[in-house]
Amino acid sequence: MHHTSLIATIVAGLGLAFVFGAIANRLKLPVLVGYLLAGVLVGPFTPGYVADQELAPQLAEIGVILLMFGVGLHFSLKDLMAVKTIAIPGALAQIAAATVMGLGLSVALGWSIGAGVVFGLALSVASTVVLLRALQERRLIETSRGKIAVGWLIVEDLVMVLALVLLPALSGVMGGVAPESGGGGVLTAFALTIGKVAAFVALMLIVGRRVIPWVLHRIAHTGSRELFRLSVLAIALGVAFGSATLFGVSFALGAFFAGMIMAESELSQQAANETLPLRDAFAVLFFVSIGMLFDPTVLLREPLAVLAALAIIVVGKSLAALIIVLAFRRPMSTALTISVSLAQIGEFSFILAGLGVSLKLLPAQGRDLILAGAILSILVNPLLFVMLDRLLPKLMAKEGSGEAAIAAAARPHAVLVGYGRVGKRVAEGLKAVTPLVVIEDDAERAEDLRAAGFETVGGNAVRPEVLLKAGLSKATHLFIAVPNPFEAARIIEQARAANPRARIVARAYTDADVALLKAVGATEALIGEDEIARGMLARAPRKTKPAPQHH
Repeated sequence: MHHTSLIATIVAGLGLAFVFGAIANRLKLPVLVGYLLAGVLVGPFTPGYVADQELAPQLAEIGVILLMFGVGLHFSLKDLMAVKTIAIPGALAQIAAATVMGLGLSVALGWSIGAGVVFGLALSVASTVVLLRALQERRLIETSRGKIAVGWLIVEDLVMVLALVLLPALSGVMGGVAPESGGGGVLTAFALTIGKVAAFVALMLIVGRRVIPWVLHRIAHTGSRELFRLSVLAIALGVAFGSATLFGVSFALGAFFAGMIMAESELSQQAANETLPLRDAFAVLFFVSIGMLFDPTVLLREPLAVLAALAIIVVGKSLAALIIVLAFRRPMSTALTISVSLAQIGEFSFILAGLGVSLKLLPAQGRDLILAGAILSILVNPLLFVMLDRLLPKLMAKEGSGEAAIAAAARPHAVLVGYGRVGKRVAEGLKAVTPLVVIEDDAERAEDLRAAGFETVGGNAVRPEVLLKAGLSKATHLFIAVPNPFEAARIIEQARAANPRARIVARAYTDADVALLKAVGATEALIGEDEIARGMLARAPRKTKPAPQHH
């Protein structure tokens, strides 16, 4: 069906991803496993229908753009500068360590030094989509650990952009084919790349900072939600495409800066909500497109080489990241979060592998090993996060993220989960009327809470031991202020098991969220718009009785 290739690719990709994702979920496996298997099934290395191999990666790239745009909305320039002292040297040191390990494996396989450098670089850079998906599922993006991981990722992406520009110029020296160009040499290419990136950043900070929020506010004042949603998507995709076309910056980095600039507007949360459904759908297509690239026979042809590449990705570079973070005197919880986050490779690795093969620097065997390493590391990564989730509460307790015993836990009290925009207001109101324990997984917010006089438990409330530490068994009320309804549902399930009598009040966005939260045990689930409407009606004029008629 060549005339409907786009439709067929989307339908096959999303349809099979849904089926296999549901099966994986049923088997208690990460849904990413199902998405990748769906890609393998519609790929060229398995019998049956083969999806369009040119369209699928382009659809996946839209997912990368929207995902990075969403991260930018929650990651301000101030956050980026705050982690630069660890993210920049840390990422550079980790890339160097992984490249050396990859070079060592390539020499053992009999490849050239040039091939080894390209191979090592490809193994050093983590997948944007995989890393951010894992952090978002655990509400880690806005924590200090999450900010370091995202900053680290941005530095890695910048280094890879530079590598993609310099490799053609260096190809002849490294043993590959030097493509014909206008000349100028390596230094010219380097200076041109740095100049383009600097020009893009300057344009976004000087012009974009004024134009993007202004456009967003003008559209918001029209009152059209449809037009607002369209403006957000147009800005995200337009800036990403323009940055790649005019400045040679990757789509992902362009979208990240667009989101970071838009974050300065008070409409940023609404913009994030509007892009969420498309972001999730296209992120699924990204994993399907990776599965399409995988040739399962490589596992039989070269099992030892595949295992060696996987060990570099999952063990070697993660261990390097762990040592680097600890060397900066950061807590073990931060070091483990970053090392696990980086224990996979993805989109930039594929681009580097393709360029290396086209320049005849990297043998086809190298590309196969990179793809196999990427697929297997993406499959292993969610399992590493599950192990991390079980380990972190104990680590954070030892690091002082909460005292061993909470004073309020010994008597009737209230528990609040989340100290964001909503949670902060709830905490201030509860403080005057009842003993209160706040659960917060952001270490910096937890310290601020303690400084403000709140009894605080550090950690994720999804973990039963965190709820236990907050004394939930004796709590009269549990207030859940986290914005993610699925995370809230998991917390409610754990809370009901610990205390069937507590009154549980949760935050919701839609009627479907309300139904879900009540089904798992919430006493009440409140929608913001409903509460605003009640507040307005409470201030409405009262109906007056008609004056008595006198005859």
